Amino acid sequence: MAFWRPVAGAVLVAVKVQPKSRRPGVQGRVPAIDGERLRIGVSEAAEDGRANRAACAVLAEVLDIAASAVSVASGATSREKTLRAEGDPARIISVLEAL
Repeated sequence: MAFWRPVAGAVLVAVKVQPKSRRPGVQGRVPAIDGERLRIGVSEAAEDGRANRAACAVLAEVLDIAASAVSVASGATSREKTLRAEGDPARIISVLEAL
């Protein structure tokens, strides 16, 4: 099962965020109980939503979309969360498949 799912005008991406990472950025795919997830490392701590905002920014950069087009859809207080990337689903999925 893929770590992404298309919805109307966007793609939901299952991620595992690693706060205070020594290697910020996309770190590949990792297995999870509910399927595969995209691992994203961020240098920010998980305080006051800083790690969430940083994870959204990393995904936006990888997908080459505006940072404001990526938001947390679920799991805001968990390391395992779902991010919503707004835009053309076909283009976003092609980028995600290449990761």
